[in-house]
Amino acid sequence: MNTDQILIVIAISAYIASALALFTYFLSRENVAKLAGIPFAFLGCITQFVELGYRYESSKIWPLTNLYGSLSLFAAMSVAIFIGFALRYDLWFIGGFVQALAAIFLAYGLTWNEGYLPAVPALQSYWIKVHVPLVVSSYAAFMVACVTSVVYLIKYYAEQNVGRSSMVRLRTAAAGPAGAAGLQMQALAPPRPRSIIVGDAPNLERAAAGGSALAGWLASFPSLAKLDIMTYRIISVGLPLLTVGIITGAWWAKEAWGAYWQWDPKETAALFSWTVYALYMHLHTRNAWRGLRSAWLSVAGFISIMFCYLGVNIWISGLHSYKM
Repeated sequence: MNTDQILIVIAISAYIASALALFTYFLSRENVAKLAGIPFAFLGCITQFVELGYRYESSKIWPLTNLYGSLSLFAAMSVAIFIGFALRYDLWFIGGFVQALAAIFLAYGLTWNEGYLPAVPALQSYWIKVHVPLVVSSYAAFMVACVTSVVYLIKYYAEQNVGRSSMVRLRTAAAGPAGAAGLQMQALAPPRPRSIIVGDAPNLERAAAGGSALAGWLASFPSLAKLDIMTYRIISVGLPLLTVGIITGAWWAKEAWGAYWQWDPKETAALFSWTVYALYMHLHTRNAWRGLRSAWLSVAGFISIMFCYLGVNIWISGLHSYKM
């Protein structure tokens, strides 16, 4: 194997090792698993940037002119953004998902590795060194935000399910012979101190206090409010990147094709994704939209990003098509 291939193998291997360790931390909350996974996350990310730099130095061809280079940067930036937020807000518990996705996207990118081919004339512009990194980095931020949104949804629906189960048991007990007396005794019993329930998932906390291991594990996730805020802050990084990326893409299109906007499928899909995330940022200012609705909007936004990124480029013909 040449140096480029060795670096790719190291990066994928590091991501897999980090994913396994951080998945273990996600399931067990054992700090030793977290401490084992963090160095591999750094190793994979750094190795990827070194590999991209090596490709450029050895070929003098900008490495982001094809889907392989784009997916490689997407994987590296996903991990880099994740590491940045994890260091600041202790988000290591989602690392297994991020590392696994980075390994998958990088491995898929290898199927598009065309070697060191020069870019087509339309791509031989200084704008490619600005536009592509901005847009791909925004995609990476949205991927990390989607992961935090999924964790939010898992905890939210688990909390609702435990609450419904508790109500069913309560109604069943009330329907029995001693139901009325039992409910009366509960009413006369002194209330539990409010300080016992400290989070925004009281049903899970009560179930955990009652001995439910699954509820205890779910309750150990960050609070729903924190997960919601983390998603908001990550998207607050991604949306400006996408905004500037679309603007620089329009300037590049003017130079390459003679018009700022041509309603190419890629441009239309990018505008749609931008609208979804702009709506997210706007609606998140309203209390009724924070939490559950925002989480679903974040997930929907990333689905639209994946369609814009891969679906349009691969399956739909246009000026941005990667089809061979």
